[in-house]
Amino acid sequence: METRVALIAIIVEKGASVEGVNSLLHEYAECIIGRMGVPYKAKGVNIISIAIDAPQDDINTLAGKIGRIEGVSAKTVYASV
Repeated sequence: METRVALIAIIVEKGASVEGVNSLLHEYAECIIGRMGVPYKAKGVNIISIAIDAPQDDINTLAGKIGRIEGVSAKTVYASV
């Protein structure tokens, strides 16, 4: 199956939601190229970026599941390759 390279940007506004995000990322660990998390204490949010190489349906599913967690926002950007 053809895969795509994408970046999922995640902003966690509720600290209690971090566990749910981490659990989902663990489920898709085999597709994740890299992950960077930045706690922004001044605003009380956590910013996470996920580089992923997976079928587009899997990327959309993961981003959708993350975005449905209370206090979490997720957006996806796809590479043209």
